Amino acid sequence: MKVARRQIASVVSDLSFKTPIDKLANQVAAYLLVERRSNELDSLMRDVMENRAQQGTVEVVAVSAHDLDLQTLADIKREVLMHYPKAQEVIVSPRLDSSLIGGVRLEFANAQLDLTLRGKLNRFKQLMTYGKDE
Repeated sequence: MKVARRQIASVVSDLSFKTPIDKLANQVAAYLLVERRSNELDSLMRDVMENRAQQGTVEVVAVSAHDLDLQTLADIKREVLMHYPKAQEVIVSPRLDSSLIGGVRLEFANAQLDLTLRGKLNRFKQLMTYGKDE
């Protein structure tokens, strides 16, 4: 019988607060391989992040062109708290993307907040082309 991905995510979420992350990652990877479900990893991790957010731990990936300094990371945490005011903890994981011009893109479990220069230019172009922000 196939276990629903959301059920797996719920268990992984609960275990993530009490199990060393490297051990948990190995267990999840092994399970997905044995069950031939490794293609579900990205969806599973989004579900885990969503469950953890509901429990008060919001995780966000901050994608930028350059390394983020401590002040920028603190600013990102404040921005996240504006969107998730009930968060008890905010975990920011920086990731570099050399294709970005500047700014940062915040990737949440099921949403993203594009604060990159490219995103701002695209919104400006859309506003000029269509006369409104869609």
